[in-house]
Amino acid sequence: MAQRRRASSERDEAHRGNAPARDDVALSMTTIGIIGAGNIGSQLARAFTGIGYEVVIANSRGPETLAELVAELGPSARAATPVEAAQLADVAVVTVPLRAYPDVPVEPLDGKIVLDTNNYYWERDGHIPRLDAGEATVSGLLQEHLPGSKVVKAFNHIMAAEITTTGLPAGTPGRRALAVSSDFPEAAAFVTELYDRLGFDAVDVSPLSESWRVERDRPAYVVRQDREQLIANLAAGFRVRPGDQV
Repeated sequence: MAQRRRASSERDEAHRGNAPARDDVALSMTTIGIIGAGNIGSQLARAFTGIGYEVVIANSRGPETLAELVAELGPSARAATPVEAAQLADVAVVTVPLRAYPDVPVEPLDGKIVLDTNNYYWERDGHIPRLDAGEATVSGLLQEHLPGSKVVKAFNHIMAAEITTTGLPAGTPGRRALAVSSDFPEAAAFVTELYDRLGFDAVDVSPLSESWRVERDRPAYVVRQDREQLIANLAAGFRVRPGDQV
């Protein structure tokens, strides 16, 4: 374990412009399974391998289509099917188009923390009446699909390229903040530590029913903001504005 921590610290120092992790933060698990290899999934894979995690990444087109990405990531990463990624994961990430969330494997993720990065784009996903009416949240839908998992909203309101380029050391003035939301305190705590390792402050907006505050088109969405600004933007959020419903 000590050797892994030292190796992780060295990788943190070299990690693509982000701040190194604190020396006293130990890896609490070894493998992150990423279901979805688009912009966010691929960038998270780079971020996670950069701070010492093993990554198993999957998409809907087959592991062979991820050969170039896995070669870039190096020996800490491998490609797999979604079911394999879910089975091998200590912690998982779901980062697929929202319309595809019903295809996410259920049983292999039972009991595991599952990070949800998804956003609702009705132009792409088609209209979901419960979201249009403000009666549900994006991550709440995934939690319903994964009743035995510990779903936590994370990384949904930052541009993919900024995950590995905008982190700063803890205590830096203006350090960027990201929101976390879950019905499970241990899931929110895991993401809070993960954010810190990648160079971001965290603002907890739990429970999951409050995660709408960081969804698309709200004041906190895809804005570079420090902790105080994020808190203000979350408070200024609106559930549904006149004209939003279709």
